[in-house]
Amino acid sequence: MFSYDERIKAVKLLIQYDLSYSTVIRELGYPSKQSLRNWYNEYFRNGDLHQDYVRESIFSEEEKQRAVNYYLEHGRSVSRTVKKLGYPSRPVLDKWILDIAPEKKKHCRSGGSTVKYSREQKEQAVISLCSRDKPAKEVATEHGTTRESLYNWKSQLLKGERIYSMNKNKSDKLKGNLSIDVDVSELRAVKDDLLSQVDELQKEVYRLKIERDIYEKAAEIIKKDQGINLKTLTNREKAIIINALREVYPLKELLEMMCMAKSSYCYQVKTINFDKYTDLRMKVKKIFKESARRYGYRRIHSVLKTLGTTVSEKVIRRIMREENLVVPNTKRKRYSSYKGEISPEVENIINRKFHADKPNHKWLTDITEFHIPAGKIYLSPIIDCFDGLPVSWTIGTSPSAELVNTMLDEAILSLREDEKPIIHSDRGSHYRWPGWIERMEKAELTRSMSKKGCSPDNSACEGFFGRLKNEMFYGYSWAGVTISEFIEELDKYIRWYAEKRIKISLGGMSPLDYRRSLGLAV
Repeated sequence: MFSYDERIKAVKLLIQYDLSYSTVIRELGYPSKQSLRNWYNEYFRNGDLHQDYVRESIFSEEEKQRAVNYYLEHGRSVSRTVKKLGYPSRPVLDKWILDIAPEKKKHCRSGGSTVKYSREQKEQAVISLCSRDKPAKEVATEHGTTRESLYNWKSQLLKGERIYSMNKNKSDKLKGNLSIDVDVSELRAVKDDLLSQVDELQKEVYRLKIERDIYEKAAEIIKKDQGINLKTLTNREKAIIINALREVYPLKELLEMMCMAKSSYCYQVKTINFDKYTDLRMKVKKIFKESARRYGYRRIHSVLKTLGTTVSEKVIRRIMREENLVVPNTKRKRYSSYKGEISPEVENIINRKFHADKPNHKWLTDITEFHIPAGKIYLSPIIDCFDGLPVSWTIGTSPSAELVNTMLDEAILSLREDEKPIIHSDRGSHYRWPGWIERMEKAELTRSMSKKGCSPDNSACEGFFGRLKNEMFYGYSWAGVTISEFIEELDKYIRWYAEKRIKISLGGMSPLDYRRSLGLAV
């Protein structure tokens, strides 16, 4: 219930604001629109408002204060407060808040201006919709409207429906909204015009599609370095492009796009199918066969020149490529230490289980090659599976037995008497020669070998080589670097790898620091 002063204040403010109900409610925070309209009608009829007895509230001041405090302390939500306390109604709580803490009342603002589109804007939007090559939602976004409104405009313009224009002037709200009928014949004329524009746009799109395919096929077949220009193409080149696209487009449309007469096209097709090098092909194949497939295009060209036939070397090379006349050639093999089964094979004990619970339990070894302008360098390391520490390594210019045997001798010297690691390698000859086997047996070490040609069996050692080359070899210029200088750089990197290069798997420590943290003697 509102007092007489509150009601008369609202009515006078409504008259002052030219009967703008929303402005009065937003400023005062009360009442509802219907209540304000009833008060205004009563004031307009009687010149004043009635003064009835306002009954006493059923809620005590303590209950009112409790409700307002809960509202302020729990996010200022009227509905949440009413739901939690079970009293009062939301309008009553709003009144209590205005009475006790008016400055902290949260008001909801609504309304706003609506975008008004002109008829020309609607027509342009409908044209874009009818000629689109993308979803209607994207077209609507470009024109600042919704997909539903866009289709409504299309129905109104193309099906002769009525278009209503809304006048939102505040002074005319009490009088109602005015509507304007659009002449059906005018809409039909607009429809015909739009359909003709759509048809023209579709033809233009089809023409551009043909032109695009012609340029793509020309770039694929002609392959000119300076780009493709349809006006500068020869009739032969045009005929080749048309032949490639005849299964997709009609011949008449292709000839029109290429600006070529049909008689010229037919003539070029006959010349394309005629091979002027028929006799030359027979001579080239005969010479190649008589040479027992040993002559390349240069020697065949020389033989033809001796026989009195003048032709370009490029023509000979093209004919040999088309006729698949290839001189047999053996490719150079990359370095491999495998020399056959020169000693009995050894079981793969490691079997790709590269984890070790303690140092000097599982060792891996292999040889890798570095090729620089000054020559070739070979690295042979032993890697401990416990933490990836390079136990020992040798660097040389030859993958000899001395390279791996020296490395093994240095590694054995670092072992204690109770340490007998498993040494895993590939099936290279270095690890099957008597020198290697004798050293292994004397130190009571266990041999383990990968399967033939199976690099994953020694992937942990291969991973060390990959990290090494990525970090210090690949991407660097070694021109002007001597072999001695490179060996020094490689040795320096391996020492840095063992002493300072951190590994995430070791908790951000280097292999040596990791062993020190475990109290292991290094």
